[in-house]
Amino acid sequence: MNALVVKNTGSWYRLKTEDGRLVDAKVKGNLRLKGIKSTNPVAVGDIVRMEENPGVSASISGIEDRKNYMVRKASNLSKQSHVIAANIDQTFLIVTVNYPVTTPAFIDRFLATTEAYRIPALIFFNKIDRYSGEDKEYLDALIYLYQTIGYACRAISALEDKDLSFMQDLLKDKITLFSGHSGVGKSTIINRLIPEARQKTQEISNYHNKGMHTTTFSEMIELPGGGYIIDTPGIKGFGAFDMEGVEISHYFPEIFRFSRDCKFNNCSHRKEPGCAVRKALEERYISESRYRSYLSMMDDKGDGKYRD
Repeated sequence: MNALVVKNTGSWYRLKTEDGRLVDAKVKGNLRLKGIKSTNPVAVGDIVRMEENPGVSASISGIEDRKNYMVRKASNLSKQSHVIAANIDQTFLIVTVNYPVTTPAFIDRFLATTEAYRIPALIFFNKIDRYSGEDKEYLDALIYLYQTIGYACRAISALEDKDLSFMQDLLKDKITLFSGHSGVGKSTIINRLIPEARQKTQEISNYHNKGMHTTTFSEMIELPGGGYIIDTPGIKGFGAFDMEGVEISHYFPEIFRFSRDCKFNNCSHRKEPGCAVRKALEERYISESRYRSYLSMMDDKGDGKYRD
């Protein structure tokens, strides 16, 4: 029998069967993924083969082919990945320019990862009710930057917006991964969209103005109108895992566009003569922050760092 993985606690999985039942299961010890070294052989969103065993927990004996998946570097094992979710239709990146701060480097690394796995990304800038002065100017500049590149952006206030129906329309009949730092308001948004979900919310820590984890495990939450939200624990950072050197430039659309005019096909866009990317940077067709993010991800390949 096939079933959908709707929750992952790290030691067991909750499955939704084809006849609508929720069943807890564990992975058979010999189950391994082909072609990927992962800390978790099964991820939320996977379609798995389930065996029900009378008197004991059900077991997962296999995984159906994924249409896609999204990974980050495992924080404790530099040579392995952690699969965040599988079979995703789109991602919603929830960003706050303050309370807590989301850096452009984090946004760029997330977007590069979605580009690498061919998953459409939308950016939602939350907590606009708290911004004025420099914060508001910075918010407007970020929205202009990412819209210019081609990413859909929207400024919202999960606490004050009376109607999030526009988001319901975007979510309908799709599997959507919600991601972002802890404290940016993912759980508040989900509670507005699905009141019965009752996701835990928590104020951000005053220490370093950072969010505190409220979601412990990845979970799929069914939308009343059709579709699922995949809620994930707050993610600190994305490395350049599973990306090879100059290939990283392919995941920055504006850099890739100009790179076609570089003198050398394998141009790293650092110091090579005839580099069209550096020329575009000088002429401000490419932003300094995006270029720095690209270089930072290139540097990851040499030092194995895991950054946010």
